Amino acid sequence: MADHEAERLTLARLPSGVAIETTVHTYTPVSGGDGADNGAGDADSNDSNGGTGDDDSNDTPTVYVQAAQHGREINGAAVCRQLHDDLVAADIAGTVHVVPVADPLTFDTVSYTTPEAYDSVNPNMNRCWPGDADGTLHERMAATLWGYAGEADYIVDLHTGSRDMLTHTVYLRGDDDCRRLAEAFGTDLLLAESAGEDADEEWDSRNFGGKLRVAATREGIPSITPELAHNKELVDDAIEAGVEGTERALRHAGVLDDDGGVPEWDGTRARNHLGRVTAGESGLFRAAADVAVGDEVVEGKYVGEVYDPTTYEVRQEATADRSGVVYSVAREATVTAGQTLVGIAIRLDDEEREIE
Repeated sequence: MADHEAERLTLARLPSGVAIETTVHTYTPVSGGDGADNGAGDADSNDSNGGTGDDDSNDTPTVYVQAAQHGREINGAAVCRQLHDDLVAADIAGTVHVVPVADPLTFDTVSYTTPEAYDSVNPNMNRCWPGDADGTLHERMAATLWGYAGEADYIVDLHTGSRDMLTHTVYLRGDDDCRRLAEAFGTDLLLAESAGEDADEEWDSRNFGGKLRVAATREGIPSITPELAHNKELVDDAIEAGVEGTERALRHAGVLDDDGGVPEWDGTRARNHLGRVTAGESGLFRAAADVAVGDEVVEGKYVGEVYDPTTYEVRQEATADRSGVVYSVAREATVTAGQTLVGIAIRLDDEEREIE
């Protein structure tokens, strides 16, 4: 059995003074005291020691798990709920902090970014880590949660893609500790995301340096972003994959008993944010019948067409710009120019793979 504390935490405040609150669940080894489900914590507290102030904090690992940075990505929150029962029942060695709803603003509006009125400067919370206690709403919210995340030894930031995206895990390319954590999580596809001078232009244009995973990795905290399939709907397969993966990550971290070990990973490692087939014209996109997530494609393969719904004219015959693994296909047919139609993960060549 593990001790459990649920703390109601104020992340920031709206102009009216209304608090933006969430709940942080903390699991620790049973101490013999009254630590379970006491709901302790000041609702106005914005500071945290990350739960690592115990005398043995340097001897046992701390893992930070969060979900729903983007409010429509709800399967991660369901993962946290199911993980709760398993953690309470387990003999854990260390501390686990779990935040099932990291961004209540987007959660309540079932959106990816916050409405402009709340934060027009940083509408995407996952672009402003480690935050700023004196900054915009999202910067303040990130800074408050960084009180936990910044003290962790490992971070699992649960996200979900569209219903037509292959489940995968993203990690910072070139960081062996992050790669090993991603392999422990166990999705068949891992996407290595380059940073800095090694990254493509999308890195700077979309401020990827402000992602939680990137900010934490730069602070020496191995971090991963699992992307579970499906958003806006609870899907048992996605939730199960998230629970099993998070528990494997906790075993890798040494928080949960090895239980026979984390299975050796045997999947595909590829590069992220390259190989996107984009819409050259706006219109309706009909994907090719023989293209589905998980498929291997070769450069030049026909993947679908964009046509004008008013004149019926085909505006674009889309083809794969390189060979790789299809990890997303746009099924919501209305597309605008520049939108991703098909995502292709480019395999890392043997000579490109990180040193084991």
